[in-house]
Amino acid sequence: MKSAGSPTVFIIDDDRGMRQAIQDLVESVGLRAEVFATGQDFLRKQLGGNPSCLVLDVRLPQLSGLDFQRHLAETGVQIPIIFITAHGDIPMSVKALKSGAVEFLTKPFRDQDLLDAIQQALQRDSAAREQRAEMHELQERYHDLSAREREVMTLVVSGLLNKQIAYELGTSEATVKIHRGHVMQKMEAGSLVELVRMADKLKLSPRT
Repeated sequence: MKSAGSPTVFIIDDDRGMRQAIQDLVESVGLRAEVFATGQDFLRKQLGGNPSCLVLDVRLPQLSGLDFQRHLAETGVQIPIIFITAHGDIPMSVKALKSGAVEFLTKPFRDQDLLDAIQQALQRDSAAREQRAEMHELQERYHDLSAREREVMTLVVSGLLNKQIAYELGTSEATVKIHRGHVMQKMEAGSLVELVRMADKLKLSPRT
């Protein structure tokens, strides 16, 4: 039995035989697999905090795979998708890939092609989760700044010197140095360049 902390491959296909075949393939390389007959069944699943991806049949009852892909995007469910289909065409594959799908495989496909796509999707999801976690931590640090420290940070990343910031805020240069030190410490920035990069990620608007 695979660990609950392992990467998970979710499989949605209304063909029981195909679901089982893909599940067996996925589990043969040490990954967890969970299967669903419809997109609605999958939506009742609470996604965990580990990397995952979705192997999704294009033709499904009630809601097609492409419509389901759009529904996930609209509801903010972020998971890489690999489409599989026995009835694909070029416009359909282009639409799926333009909407962010990792791969579009036509049945019958090679087992290795699917496994390669799954590995790519899991790597993409892992990287995206790391970026979201980093961004969340950055926002938390920024929210811990006082209102004046945020003002100072904005002026610092705009390239102003301490004396210019002091003039702008109507305070002393010594006070600005203290606030600037607090900003660097709370944001855990090792240099001005690093602080500028953080501000860019936070989409802070520098003063010009």
